Amino acid sequence: MPGLVVFGRRWSLASDDLVFPGAFELLLRVVWWIGILVLYLTHRDQFDCKGGGVLPSYLMVLIVLLAAIIVILTVIVYISMQGTITNPGPRRSIPALIYIRTALYLPELVWAVLGAVWVNDESLGCAPSIVTTITIAVITSWIFLFFTVVAVLIVFDPLGRPKRLGSARYAEHDLESSESVQLLYTARSVAGRVWEYRLKLLCCCIMQDTDNRAAFTNIGELFSDFFMDTDLVAGDIAAGLSLLHQEQDKIRQSRDLEEVACTVPQPASVAEELDIELENATHYMQFAVAAYGWPLYVFSHPLTGVCKLSHDCLCCRSQVPEQDIVGGDHLSCHFTSMLQTTGLQYRDFIHISFHNKIYEIPFFVALDHKKEAVLVAVRGTLSLEDALTDLCADCETLNVGGVSGKCLAHKGIIQAANYIHKKLINDGILNQAFTIAPEYKLVITGHSLGAGAASILAVMLHKSFPGLRCYAFSPPGGLLSKSLADYSKGFIVSVILGKDLVPRLSLSNVEDLKRRILGIVAHCNRPKYQILLRGCWYEIFGGDPDDFPTELDSRQQAQLTQPLLAEQNLMGRRSASYTSILDESPSSSPFQSTPLFLPGKIIYITEECSGGGFLCSDVTTNYRRKVGEPSATLAGTLTCAHVGALKQCQCHQSERLPAQRDVVRPFAYSLKEQ
Repeated sequence: MPGLVVFGRRWSLASDDLVFPGAFELLLRVVWWIGILVLYLTHRDQFDCKGGGVLPSYLMVLIVLLAAIIVILTVIVYISMQGTITNPGPRRSIPALIYIRTALYLPELVWAVLGAVWVNDESLGCAPSIVTTITIAVITSWIFLFFTVVAVLIVFDPLGRPKRLGSARYAEHDLESSESVQLLYTARSVAGRVWEYRLKLLCCCIMQDTDNRAAFTNIGELFSDFFMDTDLVAGDIAAGLSLLHQEQDKIRQSRDLEEVACTVPQPASVAEELDIELENATHYMQFAVAAYGWPLYVFSHPLTGVCKLSHDCLCCRSQVPEQDIVGGDHLSCHFTSMLQTTGLQYRDFIHISFHNKIYEIPFFVALDHKKEAVLVAVRGTLSLEDALTDLCADCETLNVGGVSGKCLAHKGIIQAANYIHKKLINDGILNQAFTIAPEYKLVITGHSLGAGAASILAVMLHKSFPGLRCYAFSPPGGLLSKSLADYSKGFIVSVILGKDLVPRLSLSNVEDLKRRILGIVAHCNRPKYQILLRGCWYEIFGGDPDDFPTELDSRQQAQLTQPLLAEQNLMGRRSASYTSILDESPSSSPFQSTPLFLPGKIIYITEECSGGGFLCSDVTTNYRRKVGEPSATLAGTLTCAHVGALKQCQCHQSERLPAQRDVVRPFAYSLKEQ
């Protein structure tokens, strides 16, 4: 940080990112130089062919050229190791060194061409051993040149020139003018189109229809807004994440467990209510898992899953009418895994849809006779289309009657819930189910993306089905606005397991993560290569977290909340005029919009490692509350075999679910059953 500026444009790496690639190339160049030198000294008396007069000169020039490259690479690596992430002053000579290194590519390319011509000239009549060794040297030269071109393409920033020109024009013109506002709007538009092109290239296998193009545009604008006001490169983000991980581990190690979970007697009614919710969550988790079909079933049963499915697929295929399954399950493997997971009979399934596009996710409707419920289970993220639905994370209005305040929700998941809602109501699927079992209640469940869609679907259907319940397993953190989250407390239960990432994902949290990365790398006085080396060692081998400085004073923290110009360093200040441009910009950042929260009541489950015993989980249910209102808390015990994010449980100390923005963190109590 900041991004390296050479050849009149910014590149997607910083001047301190050249340590590892430079050292790797230096090692290869030294080995190659030694090999060429040994070749020359070994065969210098054997150059007696027609080309013998040219060959020694070719090898000598190649040896000298490699020596010059080795020297300049050594200097580049050494200079790149100096300074810190936000102090590039000691590395100011890096651009000049890169120009010198680039100049050496020209004779290297010429010599590689001459070597190729010489090797293919059969009239020289040299010994096969000489020709073979020279051929190896020529091929090696071309390999180096090829990977150099690949590296240039990787670090090329399509927005490098616009950023440089834009920064220059900010310095030359009145920043409060309409021209500057238009310039900023144009820069954002260009950045959005670049990100959109990258997404289309990455998702080239997806059919490009109208909905897909709109999703790509939306996600591209989201990425461009996130990176627009910073000058971070990939190495800065990796270093910041490493520092943050070690900082969090230091805080966790220094925190007394009694401060996190203190034993406080709970009313009998509260404990009884929790027991009921845990029993229901345990039961409905199997339906959320079943919605994934055969991939998760095989993953959960690696030794026997394939055999069980292959044995029953054809049998189930003959029993289920084809019109009950939408979207294709030609071998009935998905349906067979659902039967195995849920224990239901084939006649208990009312509707099954495996149709999958952006904003359109698979689900099934079945009759759960054990709980006397019409159950709707929504599948979570399992395809590229689902991932794109997740990434459409802007806020969108969700019209719900009787709710005061802003009714906003995750845009992509609203679209997915609307799709299922239309299928259930317009196609008469729910009517068919309740015609068969009119006394049953409606229950909606799902995991991950499916949990988010199930929660919004429950909000949509609550007026029509007041007795419905929704069990959302690891729903996305940025799902509902505060008013909708409070409204959903009466009929939605969110189950969160330990350090699961998805319930902590929201635009506001991502923005906060960016701010924390900026803050921690600004205050760290270590070179980036040391941070990355220590971070890799810590992630692989563990140990004690490094004692890096992690806190900024109040003045520096205030500066970190301000956008950064591309050509300025992190600690630089922006002008008041730049603030006015951002405030007047017609395109406001979605990361600064209304924060979104988890739905309903929250059952938070953590696991403890007990010596020689089975893993158990402390369960804490936190109810959202506004500032000044009392908080209600539930506690109990649940084994990790009953519930978990995709059946994968991690063992760690008990801790609270981090408080969400604008919500006071409630006290957490823990009560273990004896």
